[in-house]
Amino acid sequence: MKRNATAVWQGSIKEGSGKLTTQSTTLSDTQYSFNSRFAEGVGTNPEELIAAAHAGCFTMKLSANLAEAGFTADKLETKCEINLDPSKGEIVESHLTLTASVPDLSQEKFDELVADAEKNCPISKLLNTSITVDATLA
Repeated sequence: MKRNATAVWQGSIKEGSGKLTTQSTTLSDTQYSFNSRFAEGVGTNPEELIAAAHAGCFTMKLSANLAEAGFTADKLETKCEINLDPSKGEIVESHLTLTASVPDLSQEKFDELVADAEKNCPISKLLNTSITVDATLA
């Protein structure tokens, strides 16, 4: 299985802008720029897209772990915050905040399944950074 996205950039780093398009066309000529990345400009940015990918991947992996253990979540909600250190020019952390509602699941089993999802979702494996999780079983 292969997926792709295309970035097109025109102009200098600060005055220029780009457009992102994904294979599925969910993003189609979606604007990104220096301001959308490093300030509060209109458009998306690579870190926001990584956050979406990590939140989605982790949540799906946890859902699979739950199913394998015989549980079905009523709801899994994950927020991912990507921390980019501009002085280093690198992503220094991906922090996941999970709120889960899973009937009849013990805290111990929940913690085990979350730890596995954190470590083994494909996006976690891709990222070469600190990954942390705050998980609440409601």
